[in-house]
Amino acid sequence: MRSIKRYIGEEPKSSFLSCEKDAETIIRKLFVESAPYSDELKRLLLINTKDCLDDRENPVYIKKIQETSVADLVDQGYIRFSPTLMFKENENVKSYIIISFDEFSRVDEGTYFRDCIIEIDVICNMNQWDLGNFRQRPLKIMGYIDGLLNESKLTGIGTINFLSAKEIVLSEELAGYCLMYKAYHGNDDKIEEE
Repeated sequence: MRSIKRYIGEEPKSSFLSCEKDAETIIRKLFVESAPYSDELKRLLLINTKDCLDDRENPVYIKKIQETSVADLVDQGYIRFSPTLMFKENENVKSYIIISFDEFSRVDEGTYFRDCIIEIDVICNMNQWDLGNFRQRPLKIMGYIDGLLNESKLTGIGTINFLSAKEIVLSEELAGYCLMYKAYHGNDDKIEEE
């Protein structure tokens, strides 16, 4: 591959390249570095029953949480990186976390700093929202996500900061919320010379 630097005369910078690193960091913060909260998130995603948070002794629940890796959550579609929910025939409806990046813009004229919005959609079957005692599944999931991510460091400059959350209704069966965070990127990504 030819050197991009040769064509543009300087080291190329792009905030788009940081998205894959940021997605990996978000998953690591939510499901690897955050025990015991990571198990609570798994419990809310994997176990679609009303008692998923209350029944701590159920051996089926415990086994499912312990045996499900982060790779399994991605492979089985609980965590997604494309903004679609396509279902296979006879697939059980799950709870989902969809991570996407949107609204990239330059921070100030004359700088190479860019910002973007990190969107984290939390989608659940409406029949499984109620967890009892006025608790709702998507709001519990959002609480753990926000508690672990807000004002945390990703690849960019500074921290990511909560902007807003809005309800989204996809169908008569699926609904949830979209969490939005602002992230700033500088020259944290460079295209490597070959």
